[in-house]
Parts: sequence; structure tokens; C-alpha cells
Amino acid sequence: MFTGIITGVGRIAAVHDLGRSLDHGKRLEISTPAHYLDDVGLGDSIALNGACMTVTSFDATHNLFTIDISAESLDKTAGLAQVGTTLNLEKALRAHDRLGGHIVSGHVDGIGHVRQFVQMGESWLLQVLAPPILAKYLAYKGSITINGVSLTVNSIEDSDEGCLVCINLIPHTIENTALGHLTSGSAVNLEIDTVARYVERMLSLDTLQKAHP
Repeated sequence: MFTGIITGVGRIAAVHDLGRSLDHGKRLEISTPAHYLDDVGLGDSIALNGACMTVTSFDATHNLFTIDISAESLDKTAGLAQVGTTLNLEKALRAHDRLGGHIVSGHVDGIGHVRQFVQMGESWLLQVLAPPILAKYLAYKGSITINGVSLTVNSIEDSDEGCLVCINLIPHTIENTALGHLTSGSAVNLEIDTVARYVERMLSLDTLQKAHP
């Protein structure tokens, strides 16, 4: 479980094949800020750009850890197989931690694409086109996770292409996450609000039960 509050910015230092076919995944070496791994142990969960991964080895002296990512996860996420990619990192939530963002599972629900990313005054406007299947979960002033960052939706616009989500990013977010590296066309990992997921399930089940009492 995570909160969408980024605790460090890392980088993919190396990518190794776990096999010779497309059915095999990759082993990633991730570089981190100094001392980021001081409280990390084998098997711990760390979210990479919003995708929950398991630490398979680490070298705190050289600020490196590795994760194994399956072919399925690579297919369902964006930006997790390219050397040099800057990553948002978040360690799993502990029972006594503050829930500063919102409840985040670290499971990517879909891939969106940046339509616009421009500075406006002291802040930045980020527009992301979400897939049509996620549109019903997105709402004005609701929560969405973009590349692991908990953000508030400022406006939405539905179309046949999907749902255009507009976000306002303050300077602190730009300075302390990897979102500042986004450009028009960038693919991003999206996770919908967990509460919206349960509401949709309850409503759909209620409708089904009424249709088939």
C-alpha cells in the first residue's frame, strides 16, 4: 500500500534480460539518492512510477537496488525498461505513517498520454488523455495517480478518444518528482482512486441484482 507521496527520485541504471523470448521479463538496476536504501530490506515493496515492485537485491553503499519485472507488467506499464529513465520512488506505507496523499495500491490501471505540459505563472498545467475505460472513475476534484504521484483532478473532458484530465502542478511537485521530465506525447502510468473502484462495483452489482431479483 502507498500514498502517492514520492519519497525519492531514482533512475534506471541498467536493464538485463531474464530470458531470450518475449515471454521473459527484465531485471532492472535502479539508482537512488544517497541513504535512500538505509531502511530497505530484501523483499520490501517500492513503487516505480506507480508500479509496485519487490526488491530482489540492494547495495546501500552504492545506492543501487534491483527488481525483476515480468513481461506482463512491462506490457501493462510505461517507462520501465529504458536505461536512463528517471523514476518516482515510493516505499510501501507503514502502519504509523501519515496518509498525505490518498490510498494507492501500486497497480497500474491504464496508460495515459500527455497532451500538454506547459508552465502557467508559477505553476504547470498537465493534461493527460486517459483511456476511455477509465473515464467513469475520474471526477472533478477527485484523485488520480500519475506515474506514482497522488494528484487532484482540476477538470475533465470526455470524448471518443478518452477522458482528458487537467492537473495543476505546483513548483514543489516539479522539484521533488520526475514529472518535470514529461513532454507532450509521454506515456504515463495511471491508477484510479480505490474508492471510485468500489463505488463502481457496488453500483454495477446493485443494477444486476435489480435486473435479476
